[in-house]
Amino acid sequence: MIPESELIINPDGSVFHLHLRAEHLADRIILCGDPERVALIAGNFDSRECDILNREFHTITGIYKGKRISIVSHGIGCDNIDIVITELDALANINFKTREICPDFRQLTMVRIGTSGGLQHFTPVGSFVAAEKSIGFDGVVYFYKDNEEIRDLQLENQLLKEIDWKIQGVRPYAVSADKSLIEQICKDDIIKGITIAANGFYGPQGRKLRLRLFDNKLNEKIESFKYENRFITNFEMESSALSGLAAMMGHRAMTVCCIIAGRVSQEMNVGYHASIEGLIEKVLNRI
Repeated sequence: MIPESELIINPDGSVFHLHLRAEHLADRIILCGDPERVALIAGNFDSRECDILNREFHTITGIYKGKRISIVSHGIGCDNIDIVITELDALANINFKTREICPDFRQLTMVRIGTSGGLQHFTPVGSFVAAEKSIGFDGVVYFYKDNEEIRDLQLENQLLKEIDWKIQGVRPYAVSADKSLIEQICKDDIIKGITIAANGFYGPQGRKLRLRLFDNKLNEKIESFKYENRFITNFEMESSALSGLAAMMGHRAMTVCCIIAGRVSQEMNVGYHASIEGLIEKVLNRI
């Protein structure tokens, strides 16, 4: 029996942060960072069942072309992903009345739609990139037992060696998205690559404003790194925790991003809404 302090249930029977009850949750889930993007995605629905908002967590569940789908916003960062994925899994696999794990496992399929900065000439502004593998600077998965079973230790060791990792107290980890889901979502119009999930938007992604960077050459080394004929394609902030936690829990998950900034070309597209709408349509049709 899971104690009240570990699984916090609101008086209405909903889970603490998301304010969802089990009946609100579909097996197919689209995740996004921005709460306002939930309404944008749901604008494609044929009908809606619920619309629930608490803090940065906004959920709409409805029907799209006969498919029941939940859209859930998670805010920014892998710490928020830990909250969202854990509570979604709890809704699917814990009986909130008895506080016991359900005997029959319910698998969720989760696709995160995000925005990102491209690191290669073949990931220009406007392109779509799926995180086939993610490198996490965040450390979230280290707090869970047996995390090495879902990590790509060979990729981690090669990365640390070849880029001469200098930042103490942070060891990047590598995880893979669900292979079958990558094949389901990614066609010839989506690039598959290695994504870095940074634990910040500025310094951890090599941006320099008033503070100096500890390793001024880190981005250059990242851009030239190659593993099994794949380059590191882009920066974002959530894919590693999503893929890692989902894999440990037994769910299918991946991240696909619209490139809105060219970090090498130093280009930025602030009017990226048409591009993100194109990516939303692809994911809705393929999930």
